Amino acid sequence: MKVAAIVPAYNEELTIGAVIAALQSSPLVDEIVVVSDGSWDRTAEIAREAGVTVVELEQNLGKGGAMCAGTCHTDADVFLFVDADLVGLKRNHVESLLHPILDKRAEMTVGVFEKGRLVTDLAQKITPFLSGQRAMTRQLFEQIPDLKDRGYGVEMALSLYVNKHHSKVEIVNLPNLSQVMKEEKRGFWRGFRQRLRMFWEILRAVKL
Repeated sequence: MKVAAIVPAYNEELTIGAVIAALQSSPLVDEIVVVSDGSWDRTAEIAREAGVTVVELEQNLGKGGAMCAGTCHTDADVFLFVDADLVGLKRNHVESLLHPILDKRAEMTVGVFEKGRLVTDLAQKITPFLSGQRAMTRQLFEQIPDLKDRGYGVEMALSLYVNKHHSKVEIVNLPNLSQVMKEEKRGFWRGFRQRLRMFWEILRAVKL
């Protein structure tokens, strides 16, 4: 099965290079697609210099829209979605997420941070279904309706669907992995407003 790693990214020039390098280190990943979701920094340039497929969206579509745009630019059988702001991503994390899919033990895997930063570990322990680190079959992804319109609620929509349809899901621990918080990237108030928007879109996904 062909595997494509899809990385939705909005102004992630500080971390995107390391994320791409980790994905390139795994022989299980056949293709990497970075979706620059209306970025105005060097995210797309850095990704292009790394030799991966780059999809540049002129307007910010939100995470769900970026993920769907990425899937439209590959014919892969398996999608690996990872956030562009990860810190400490390694080959073992990538392969831990992929093996249950490639071995046909699961239709989706969900990665949960462990022994990284206290704040990000705790958030994922409480709400693992919101993790942006997951792998899944193309067949499953394409069954889930309206993902492009879900924004930050896309992970909730994925989790609700597989729970409702009793799909085979495996939780994978990702040791020594964390991510940069929105307040750290955007400044406290701007990051806080973005976090509130994220919570609102997650709540919308629950209601839809």
